[in-house]
Amino acid sequence: MSPGAPAETTENAPATGSAPGDTVRTGAARTDPGRRPRRRLRAPALLIGAATAWALFVVPGQLLSGRWWLWLLPDLVPPPAFVAVPVLLFALSCAATRGRTRRWLLPALAVLLVAGAGRAGLHWGALAPGGGPGPAPAGALKVFSWNTLYWDSTDDPEAFHRYLRSKDADVYLLQEHLAWEDGKHREIDRLARLRAEFPGYHLVARGELVTLSRYPVVAAPPVGPGRAPEDSSPWRERFEWNKVLRTDVDVDGTVVSFYNVHIPVQLDIERSWLSPDFYRVVRDTDAVRKEHYAALLRDARANPRPLLISGDFNTTPAMGDLEELRGAFHDALPASSSFLPGTWGGDGFPLWRLDWTFTDERLRVHRYALVPASGLSDHRGQELLVSPSG
Repeated sequence: MSPGAPAETTENAPATGSAPGDTVRTGAARTDPGRRPRRRLRAPALLIGAATAWALFVVPGQLLSGRWWLWLLPDLVPPPAFVAVPVLLFALSCAATRGRTRRWLLPALAVLLVAGAGRAGLHWGALAPGGGPGPAPAGALKVFSWNTLYWDSTDDPEAFHRYLRSKDADVYLLQEHLAWEDGKHREIDRLARLRAEFPGYHLVARGELVTLSRYPVVAAPPVGPGRAPEDSSPWRERFEWNKVLRTDVDVDGTVVSFYNVHIPVQLDIERSWLSPDFYRVVRDTDAVRKEHYAALLRDARANPRPLLISGDFNTTPAMGDLEELRGAFHDALPASSSFLPGTWGGDGFPLWRLDWTFTDERLRVHRYALVPASGLSDHRGQELLVSPSG
């Protein structure tokens, strides 16, 4: 070795004078064996972030839904997500976390699952063998409730009326007897054709709502917020006021009240969500929705007759708007065999239940089915068999 030449060293050889246990920097960076590679921390961090974000959605929703108008927008989430999201995060956490992270994350997700299960709208009773109310008695009323999606204005009228006749109901509760043209609701008149298709039925129409009954209609008292508009009032005023059509029907000596309902939808999809007008419509519509819900509840609670309330409520199981109605009356769902009772979102796999039926203790529901609309509407129909409870 020539004088002044650098000493040859092996790459991993310790430098002179180094103490045992000292970390030696060499050409290649050394990894501390007690530290996990950073890439392994990504999955737990993402899961913690996702669980935190879901908690920040679920917990405020319990307090704000039905109370703050702006929460109508987060409430548009498909209700089954309240079960599906925490279950998915729980499964991923079992696979990707360990130690202290797993010990606190899994219980937190279990709490979120329990907190959201009641808002998912799932019918857990459908999983129980032999459940349901049992067979209907002879003479039970067949009821068909359906949002027709602007009547037959975009359908083949023959197919539309053929579908209605195929339901062979004693009472029909139909919503959206109107048209949508040039971005606006338009009044239409298909009642003459309807009378011809259903001879012998009694027909009551008000605003966009139509009720047909094989049995005599003895009364149709107005139900709405404030004073009812006159028959000569502009159609728009009558349309916006008449969101509940009550008909009292004499069924072999027992008068039953049927409430045909269509609560206004909470947003205007024709407006940009970046526009202030979009949020003004949501705020104003929330106030109108509350007025109609209050009018319906006042009338139904004071009604001494057996009653059935059915229609398109534009309200999901996750929304607080239904709390009072669900507390005062009985949901027809226990008479259904559907575990996922969706009514809106197409015939294939609807995730949103916007259409509901409620009764009081004086009317029993023996069957409740949500039936496809054969491409005639974006809402499924509600088929029921009901009878007075005694």
